Amino acid sequence: MALQCGIVGLPNVGKSTLFNALTESSVPAENYPFCTIEPHMGIVELPDKRLKELSAIYNPEKILPATVEFTDIAGLVRGASQGEGLGNQFLGQIRQTAAIIHVVRCFEDENVTHVDGSVDPIRDAETIETELLLADLDTLEKRIRKTEKAARSGEKLAIKELDLLNRLIHHCNDGHRARTLKVNDDDEKNFLHTLHLLSGKPILYVANVDEAEIMQNDRNKHVQALFDFAEKEGNTAIRICASIEQEIAILPEDEKEMFLAEYNLPEPGLNKVIHASFNLLGLQTYFTCGEKEVRAWTIPIGSTAPKAAGEIHTDFERGFIKAETFHYKDVLEHGSEKALTELGLIRQEGKQYVVKDGDCIFFKFNV
Repeated sequence: MALQCGIVGLPNVGKSTLFNALTESSVPAENYPFCTIEPHMGIVELPDKRLKELSAIYNPEKILPATVEFTDIAGLVRGASQGEGLGNQFLGQIRQTAAIIHVVRCFEDENVTHVDGSVDPIRDAETIETELLLADLDTLEKRIRKTEKAARSGEKLAIKELDLLNRLIHHCNDGHRARTLKVNDDDEKNFLHTLHLLSGKPILYVANVDEAEIMQNDRNKHVQALFDFAEKEGNTAIRICASIEQEIAILPEDEKEMFLAEYNLPEPGLNKVIHASFNLLGLQTYFTCGEKEVRAWTIPIGSTAPKAAGEIHTDFERGFIKAETFHYKDVLEHGSEKALTELGLIRQEGKQYVVKDGDCIFFKFNV
């Protein structure tokens, strides 16, 4: 499954700089609002050293990593849900993504303008979240008008949906995100998902700091405030310096380690962004291995073997027979599948098997 994340934030907070670094592309990142007029998309490999380790054993013709798709969305401003700035079109672009990467400026620099005149990460984060909530309320009110007609005719499903819509309206009007509403059953959960509400999406807050801050272990007051805000909201926050990440991204591989060491960074901050985005939706990776290719596949945590097989092809799920399974650590330790067979470490798993992160699987099916 493709993981799609929308990068949002106020103008001039470093969104396009982060996107440039992620995709090593050349989206303009000028110091004025609405530089990004159309959404820019980029597909980024999920950094995973396990692929290289498995490839050293199988020596495949191709190596295919899991990927994350990022969309750089133009800066939102207060009133966007009523058409301010460049208006509702950007809220619509966020609606198409599975998760939100919210870049928040956490550094002082008089040479970089701020749309509200000062640096205040909580105010900035709440500005964006308010616009998402207002857009959701508009969506819900339109849906209620449509559902009320069906409910008046006595349609049971419409009556149930109308109850959930009214609860959502009250919940969001009280300033709570749709994601925090408690649903009564799977039917309500599924219906809520079909609404594609903006405040129903998980959020990763990215505290964008300057070069001096990223070299410090302690967080400045702006970063700490954002981390506390994210925790209170039940979300996640990480800290990076987008400008440094853009410099690292364009360096040759042999120079990147020297650059990272200079800034006392164990790995590129982009890796943290990509992995955090991946974890945001509760995803994990399994592998298929052979001489032709070693490939990483993305599935939700808790997926059964047939569901995992379906990521390769729907026929694999429909005609699933069994899964020959071993963990990547076992083949690294013993050096080959032949050794694993001799040691009895390759298991035959059925339809109820829940795939684990790092499993290597060969599916048998018949259609």
